[in-house]
Amino acid sequence: MTRTPADSHAVAQAVARLAAAVDEGRPVAPVRDLLGEHDLAAAYAVQQELTRRRGETGAVIVGRKIGLTSPAVQQQLGVDQPDFGVLFADMDVSGLPEVPSGRLLQPKAEAEIAFVLKEDLADGDLDAARVRAAVDYAMAALEIVDSRIADWDISLTDTVADNASSGLFVLAENRLVLDEFEPRETTMRLYADDVLVSEGSGAACLGDPLNALAWLAGTAREFGEPLRAGQVVLSGALGPMVPAPPGTRIRAEISSLGQVTAVFSEKRDA
Repeated sequence: MTRTPADSHAVAQAVARLAAAVDEGRPVAPVRDLLGEHDLAAAYAVQQELTRRRGETGAVIVGRKIGLTSPAVQQQLGVDQPDFGVLFADMDVSGLPEVPSGRLLQPKAEAEIAFVLKEDLADGDLDAARVRAAVDYAMAALEIVDSRIADWDISLTDTVADNASSGLFVLAENRLVLDEFEPRETTMRLYADDVLVSEGSGAACLGDPLNALAWLAGTAREFGEPLRAGQVVLSGALGPMVPAPPGTRIRAEISSLGQVTAVFSEKRDA
C-alpha cells in the first residue's frame, strides 16, 4: 500500500505515542484519533515500526499471537477477522517463579493453546492438512494481555497498533502432538485465586484453534514475514479474559493438555 505524507505522519505520531507509554510506564490516549478506527494498513505499519525498533535493541522474535478470535469480541469492535502481534523472547516468563507485575500496566489473563512449529509455513498451499502437519506439538498457555491504551479504551486500530495488546506469556511443560488430541474438542476452565472466572472451549477460537493458525499463516505470509519452524503461536483465547492485578494466582485447566499457572508478583516494582 502506498501511503500519502499524511498517512506517514499519522503513523509516526501513533508510534511516538505508544513508545512513550512504554518508556514512561503509563497508559496513553487511544491512537484512533490519528489512524481512524478501521485503517488496518496504518495500524500494522505502527506495529511493524515498533517491532523494528525493538529489534534494534536486541529483542528476538520467537513467534506470534492471534487476537480477536472470539465472535463476541469481533462484534464488539466491529470487525470480521482476527488480528496478530509479535512475540519476543523476553515476553516468555514461563521459567520465572512469579510474573513480574512491574512490567505490566493493565494486565488481563486468558487461556489458550500454544502451537510450536516444526516446519516453515512460507510457500505453497496453506490448507488445513499442510498447517496441521507443520505443528510439532501443543501446550496449554496463559497469555497475559496488556494495553498501553488507557482504560482498555480500544478500537481495532488501537489494539493492532499496540502489538495486538500483547504483554507476556506462560507455557505449560506438558506437550502433546496433534495425534494425541483435537484442539477444537478441548474445554477450558480458568481460575483466579481458585475461583472459577472463565470457561470456554476450542470451538470458541474461530471454530478450531487450527483455523486460527491457518489464518495467521496466510496473513503473516502476505505481510512478508511468514511463520518459521521453531516459532511459538498463541492461537487465541478459549474464553473471556479476566483481570490479573498484582498478587493474583491464575490457573487454567485445558482438557488433554493439562494445566498452566501464573502467580503475579505482589509489587509492581518487582
